[in-house]
Amino acid sequence: MNIAERIKGKDPTVWGPADAPELANRLGWVDLPETMAGHLDEIAEVVARVDADDVVLLGMGGSSLAPEVFAKTFGVAAGRPRFSVLDSTHPGQVSDLAAQIDPRRTTFIVSSKSGGTIETLSGFRYFWQATGGDGSRFIAITDPGSSLQTLARERGLLATVNAPTDVGGRFSALTPFGLLPAALLGIDVARLLEAAAAVDWEGATALGMRWGEAAQAGRDKLTFLTSPSLDAFPSWLEQLIAESLGKDDKGIIPIANEPHLDRYTDDRYFVQYRLEGEPVAAVPPGQPGEERVVTNRYALATEMMAAEIATAAAGHVLSVHPFNQPDVELAKQRARQALDGETPRVDLVDFFAPNLADRLDGLLATMAEDDYFAVHAYLPAEARTDQAMATIRHKVGNRIGNATTAGYGPRFLHSTGQLHKGGPNSGVFLQLVDTPTEDLPIPEINQTFGQVIAAQALGDYQALKERGRRVLRIDLGPNRQKALAHLIDNFG
Repeated sequence: MNIAERIKGKDPTVWGPADAPELANRLGWVDLPETMAGHLDEIAEVVARVDADDVVLLGMGGSSLAPEVFAKTFGVAAGRPRFSVLDSTHPGQVSDLAAQIDPRRTTFIVSSKSGGTIETLSGFRYFWQATGGDGSRFIAITDPGSSLQTLARERGLLATVNAPTDVGGRFSALTPFGLLPAALLGIDVARLLEAAAAVDWEGATALGMRWGEAAQAGRDKLTFLTSPSLDAFPSWLEQLIAESLGKDDKGIIPIANEPHLDRYTDDRYFVQYRLEGEPVAAVPPGQPGEERVVTNRYALATEMMAAEIATAAAGHVLSVHPFNQPDVELAKQRARQALDGETPRVDLVDFFAPNLADRLDGLLATMAEDDYFAVHAYLPAEARTDQAMATIRHKVGNRIGNATTAGYGPRFLHSTGQLHKGGPNSGVFLQLVDTPTEDLPIPEINQTFGQVIAAQALGDYQALKERGRRVLRIDLGPNRQKALAHLIDNFG
């Protein structure tokens, strides 16, 4: 059998020994378009029980990225509740969201495969208190037998929807983790599954083989260009590819939502996702690439399925196990140690020192032509910060020609964090933290959101250092927008 047939047949030896951990028991994604069709009535019944003005999804990584992409691509149907995602522990972001909703008229989706995700449980505890402990305002999505399922039963949540245990988080867009939020948005989830089932297996496998072969030839920066309506899609692709393939000092580095540059290094491979009827930026002259035509918004599910197949095929080419994440735990361990008071020595840049520009120049001077630059912002996600990070990426990219990425912490830890620690040592990292002007206690535990995000940033920094990565950490202080403007000026 060829590789496409072997993947479709759930043959674990495509990637390694059949008894390798998290291999044979992580192939349920292959036939989700068929197996999930039998669960749509359950999803519809849960949706029918929701009476809310707002829906807030509390989740990270594979539990939040697909719902976010669906929301941004399809929008919210008329008559449906507003939809938000909380995937941060920054107290400013939690308080901003809390100010926009009435908890008594909000349904909270607590979404965690393992049931123990610290960010998700922190959000749950905060809004559990805000609702006065009203279980009817909460829905859990989790694996059967998880600690979250137990918690949901003990507290009388409105519903608990189980996800298949043989599907990893980043492959779970077409499980209840993606489909239940999609249904709440008013999306026809049966049509999504039909679109996914229409995927061209041979074509998607060949796509992934090209990605893997390009990476082996030195073009490992897989750069996405999209039509405006598909602008959110690369954030989902980013997790799928980075977390699946970035390990054993190998990997493909996904480049999402990058500003247009004047020049590009020769380590790129471009993929255009063009929605019919909308334009898409051209592949730069002299660079290899290909176009994927998305016939309508529902065909996004076809492309999700194709990308999963392609990622699995690329793993075969690179001799990488696509379904585990062996390096994610290190940053979590270091964060827990920081919360327990074990504070390592940190090289923290004096933000207002006259040598800030020199420190930034020194960081960039370490970069080879095939390195990439990553901004890690442990800050609230907001439009002004989005623009600041885009400006930094544009300045750095045009100055040195290298690929750039950006992500909000702790969100990216559940997306690209595996690649940063386990992939090739070609990343140069700028970590940005701030001093929150207010903090919020996390009910039921003796911690605050400010303490948690500070520990997560510190743990990530320490994990990068332990893996020999090049990283510069800057504290922006309490006025992050003023500090970001100053930082941009110092990039020259």
